[in-house]
Amino acid sequence: MKLQSLVLATAAALTMTTAFAIPAGTWTVAAGAHYVDPKSDNGTLLDGDVSVDVDGDVRPTISGEYFIANNVGIELLAAIPFHHDITFTAPNGNIIEGKTQHLPPTLSLQYHFDGYNMPMNVKPFIGIGVNYTTFFEEKINFPGVELNLDDSVGVAGHIGLDIPFAPTEAFRIDARYMDIKTDASLDGADIGEIDISPWVYGVAFVKTF
Repeated sequence: MKLQSLVLATAAALTMTTAFAIPAGTWTVAAGAHYVDPKSDNGTLLDGDVSVDVDGDVRPTISGEYFIANNVGIELLAAIPFHHDITFTAPNGNIIEGKTQHLPPTLSLQYHFDGYNMPMNVKPFIGIGVNYTTFFEEKINFPGVELNLDDSVGVAGHIGLDIPFAPTEAFRIDARYMDIKTDASLDGADIGEIDISPWVYGVAFVKTF
């Protein structure tokens, strides 16, 4: 009898989860802002002679997600260009400043824990995907020298929480890890790799269609 009760309770829970899951075919759009926070050690150039520091930046973002199955969605994140100051420090302490802009579109496969009777009906989610970062407008404050940063492709992880405040609207808090490494060159000569690999923290308004 206990086993039968457990089976019936499990079946009921699964039925409830399915009934309240985000159904396949659903679209969501999220508009907000994200802060790109590069890792603290961004590598060294010129065989370790020059250390690199990349600062953070915040910009508006937008993402769209299509649910290919119940609670399972494919999301594309886009943003306006992020701006980063870059500090190059030589062993003698001399500093040369540089800067760049980048666009980091990210495609993720995500699972939403909807229909699990969470407190306040919050809806956690996790995701994993790929990030493509393209750099442009690179500049370095060294007369007659041109800085170039190659585009980057790497894995991206995503975790977040949707807090509903209306049937089709929610407030989102999320964090992403992006594996972003770029080969740097001066006047076409390779000088090493800059490892940005940031955590990206954000908030957004989410609308479901």
